[in-house]
Amino acid sequence: MALSTFHAGPAPVLPEGTPEAGFAIVAESAADACRREMLLDRAMAPKWKKKSSQKLRRGRRPSPGLAFVARSADGRIVGTVRLWDVAAGEGGPGALLLGPLAVDPTLKGAGLGSALMRHALDEARRLGHRAILLVGDPAYYARFGFSAEKTAHLSMPGPYERHRLLALELVEGALEGAAGTLKATGRLVRADSLRRVG
Repeated sequence: MALSTFHAGPAPVLPEGTPEAGFAIVAESAADACRREMLLDRAMAPKWKKKSSQKLRRGRRPSPGLAFVARSADGRIVGTVRLWDVAAGEGGPGALLLGPLAVDPTLKGAGLGSALMRHALDEARRLGHRAILLVGDPAYYARFGFSAEKTAHLSMPGPYERHRLLALELVEGALEGAAGTLKATGRLVRADSLRRVG
């Protein structure tokens, strides 16, 4: 199980230290589902479920090994990030869709969001993925290498702001020629699992 540790404060430390000293970023487990949903509702308000990105996630499982939570020293879930398998356009190259990324509102500005992002990107790269897409604030995600440079011919399956569709190539040229609407390609969630969580 992937584990990183994070110390809240102006100078986050990854991966040195111990989980007791701050936060541990670990692989999400099935038991985390309810608390993760509650965190998302607190951090993003219920409207997050209506976003275009959610159309690509609904009824699907995250990409294997790419769903993470941040736990506080007392075991609370205080952060989450997941990545999903998609095709970059009709018959396009495989890629990952990142999101949602969320942090407990009481910890905004502590660097935990950045720690989750860096952990997720490192793991995606380690697992051999070639490109990551997301819909988000260009100014925030630029620090991780994301831009709209490779998404001019790509679109989301629903309303979105074009300038917020961003990409990061983990392998140079991975999105070359990609065009069209993003398609979900991840593993389907069993119907009984959907009833339990939704």
